[in-house]
Amino acid sequence: MKFLAKNSFIVVFLVVLLVSAILDKVFNIESLGIRIAVSAFFAVLVSPRKKKIQTQTGEKTQITWFFLKKPIILD
Repeated sequence: MKFLAKNSFIVVFLVVLLVSAILDKVFNIESLGIRIAVSAFFAVLVSPRKKKIQTQTGEKTQITWFFLKKPIILD
């Protein structure tokens, strides 16, 4: 999970590809603009949020996901 937290662009890329393919194959939406807009919306929804927090040991990065209750703390 920490690998995906550090490289969140992989999650965004995969979500865009997956949602775009579903919209094309299942719902037969051929308009590229609509597929990209809907895919980008879902990618933004599930992408991790990064926030810098100050602790006694220094500044750390806190990453929260839409589907996780507990945040991930990176040094």
